[in-house]
Amino acid sequence: MKKTPLFCLITSFVLLFCITAGDLALAAPYYEGKVITIIVGNEPGGGYDRLARTIAKHLPKHILGKPTVLVQNMPGASSMIAANHLYHIAKPDGMTIGALNRGLPFAQVLKADGVRFDLLKYAWIGSAAVEATVLALRAELPFKTVEDMRNAKTPIMLGATGPTDTGGQFPLLLKEYLGLNLKLVNYTSGADIQLAVERKEVDGRAAAYSSLKPYIERGLMRPVIRGRVSEAGIDHLPMNEDLTTDKRAKTILSMFSGVELIGRPYVVTPGTPPDVMKILRDAFAGIAKDPELKEDSKKQRMEVRYVPPEECLKVLNYLLNQPDDVVKEFGKYIKF
Repeated sequence: MKKTPLFCLITSFVLLFCITAGDLALAAPYYEGKVITIIVGNEPGGGYDRLARTIAKHLPKHILGKPTVLVQNMPGASSMIAANHLYHIAKPDGMTIGALNRGLPFAQVLKADGVRFDLLKYAWIGSAAVEATVLALRAELPFKTVEDMRNAKTPIMLGATGPTDTGGQFPLLLKEYLGLNLKLVNYTSGADIQLAVERKEVDGRAAAYSSLKPYIERGLMRPVIRGRVSEAGIDHLPMNEDLTTDKRAKTILSMFSGVELIGRPYVVTPGTPPDVMKILRDAFAGIAKDPELKEDSKKQRMEVRYVPPEECLKVLNYLLNQPDDVVKEFGKYIKF
């Protein structure tokens, strides 16, 4: 049979299609043979670092291609150094993940020195945990309600490490906007504060519920008030934002407590392709349900709870789009 030019052209297209389809079928997964580096913006050994290393251990099995996942610490300026590195230096290829400090939104809204990033422009994986904040007092003290604390005859003494610490900021806002009779006493560390509580040098402290839970369960301390995040054991407590009808006070308290929902932020460089982001988001959602990871995190008194990017961005948009007068007032009490 004589082959016409049209026949040859059609045959060529068919062969090209078959070859291309075959190549696509044989294409390796994006992360196969690759190395993902999680950059932790905090020192080794702390909560951010331990969680990142636990995630790194279990993440490969939730990503097609099972990449190697390493952890690198890049501490400094409450993780601003790591945040700037992610924003300006790391490639937008999904191979570098930032595990950043939950206080970074405060740095941006207050225009702190060293901020060279916009949290709204990162490609957000989400948050790997929430972090409930509570104020707890020694169990034998008579202050059981917010009203008791407001009507205390003498100031209730609370240990804190300074104006940049949640343990100091939380009660300072309660004192200012809810009228609680509180006084802060400065210590060098959370461990020193807890020792002071047990020695009855101070009446209590504010901190992450995960830190205070062992003392509450032992009956040494009693939680009285919480921030935005609730969980078993503190779900009966009043939330700070609900204890005022004043619009400005409610806004300031909401700005502060909202970031509890972004307890452990995980982001990658702006411009990372959407298909890569889907892989990473699905993987983080998967590890939050992984029984082996849950067992590992439980041993370290941590809980992985995935917060999707849209929820993180909702909190950030609220915080970062307040009018100047509100931000100025917020900055009187929140330092970074």
